[in-house]
Amino acid sequence: MLQAERDTMRIPWRRRQTGRSQRLLELAGVKPGSVDDISDLDVCRQVAFRAARRDCGATAEVLVVVEDLLKDEAEYEFVVTLLENLQNLASHGLDTFRSPDEMRLLLGPRSMICWDTVTGFWAAVADWRVGTGAPLESAAALLGVQDESLRMLLWTTNRTLSTGEKLGIADAVRYEKAVGSPIPGFSHIAVALRITGQGSP
Repeated sequence: MLQAERDTMRIPWRRRQTGRSQRLLELAGVKPGSVDDISDLDVCRQVAFRAARRDCGATAEVLVVVEDLLKDEAEYEFVVTLLENLQNLASHGLDTFRSPDEMRLLLGPRSMICWDTVTGFWAAVADWRVGTGAPLESAAALLGVQDESLRMLLWTTNRTLSTGEKLGIADAVRYEKAVGSPIPGFSHIAVALRITGQGSP
C-alpha cells in the first residue's frame, strides 16, 4: 500500500476553513482546527463573539477585512450577518463588549452603510413589534445565561433594546412575513431556515 493511501486511511478527510473565513477566524483568535467544517453562519458567530470583546486586540483588523470584503458583491450577505451579530452583542450593554458607538468608530465607509442599514431594519422591527400590542420579553434571562456556547448563540441572534426588552431573529422573521421589508439582499427568513438546517449552507 502506498504511503498516501495509508495516510488517507488514518486521517479522514475534513474540509477546513479557507480564504476569508480562515483569515477572520485567525484574527479573532479561534484556535486552528477547532471549527473545521462549519457554515458561514457559524463563522460569523464565532468571529463576532470574540471581535466584539473589549479585550480583543484585533477588532479593528477584523473590520478592515470586513470593509475589504464589501468590494465584492458576493460577500454582502456574509458581511451583513457578521455586522448584525456584532450589533446584537454591542446592544446588550455588557462591560465585556464594546458599545455600539465604539464599534461604529472602527467601521470603514462601506461597512458604515451596512451597519446603518441593519440598525434601521431593527428599529423598524421594534416599532412594528410594539404596534402589534403583544408584550416584549425582558432581556434579563437571556443575559443571565451561563453556558458559553449557549451565550454565543443567544447573544448573537438577539438584541437588547434601550427599554431592557429583547428582540430576536423570530421577531425579524415575523416582521418580514407581515410587512415584506427585509434588509435589501438579505433575508432573516433564509437565515432562520439555515439555522434549522432547512436551507442551503
